[in-house]
Amino acid sequence: MHSPTFDDLFAMLSAVTLSTVDLARLREWLAGITDPVGCIALIEQAGCGRPCPHCHCARSHRCGQASGLQRFRCLGCRRSYNALTGTPLARLRKKECWLTYLQCVLDSRTVRQAATVTGVHRTTSFRWRHRFVPAAARERPRQLSAIVEADETYRLESQKGSRTLDRPARKRGGVARRRGINREHDCLLVARDRTGQTLDFHTGRGQVTAAQLANCLLPVLAPDVLLISDSAASYRRFCADAGITHEAVNARAGVRARGAIHIQNVNAWHSRFKGWLVRFRGVASRYLANYSGWQRVLDARCLTSPAHLLCAAVQLG
Repeated sequence: MHSPTFDDLFAMLSAVTLSTVDLARLREWLAGITDPVGCIALIEQAGCGRPCPHCHCARSHRCGQASGLQRFRCLGCRRSYNALTGTPLARLRKKECWLTYLQCVLDSRTVRQAATVTGVHRTTSFRWRHRFVPAAARERPRQLSAIVEADETYRLESQKGSRTLDRPARKRGGVARRRGINREHDCLLVARDRTGQTLDFHTGRGQVTAAQLANCLLPVLAPDVLLISDSAASYRRFCADAGITHEAVNARAGVRARGAIHIQNVNAWHSRFKGWLVRFRGVASRYLANYSGWQRVLDARCLTSPAHLLCAAVQLG
């Protein structure tokens, strides 16, 4: 059977009197048709001038196209690449849906909600989440200065989605077998200065140690910084070894603030993060750093559009 051409369909539509409802349906259908040209143009613009991702040579020449993207051949190692090579977005398909999906990321939609809006399968939506979100969340402050608050928050470890558990399964999340903070809890360390710049670190299971604090905080703290924390001994030991000025707030004794000495900013970030995380109905421990980075990007409001998120993911490759 001969399929009608676009001219035939357009002639048929022109001959029919469309009602208001029909026009609305037609506009909605046309609005849902996405063109990958806009997304590809953003990718090419963000990746313009990149050196070779294989050998970092800056000399290359054009070498055809593939999947809509310009390919280049390096004059140093003779390997070919495009603007997405070496980024978390490499080899992902359906580029015409990327900007729509990134808007779902900005709206904090769940996996199934984003799949419905974008028109992809839920497994594709999940895979894209853990490609796009870590790529955008790599844009982090390089240094925290002046007064810096640091505190950690703990969540019960989760093996959600794992096919092999190393412990008996819990029902509806469950509770820890022992009281207090122990090796059943994941530690998320957050440092935030008074200008609002925030850094997050997933330090693993159990209470944070002085060695972990040195590994995470020492490279990002200015030399003349004032670090404010709770009264945990690990912070005192870390600051003494690193020569950092330290003030502690003993919340257990009922002292929450001494003038400007408090950790209420970082605790407020913890509260926003936990409230925001509820919509996802449990997060696996191996993805906790992705979600904290996602919340950090949203909270900082530095990437406010799908185009900004896409360019950040490509440029930081």
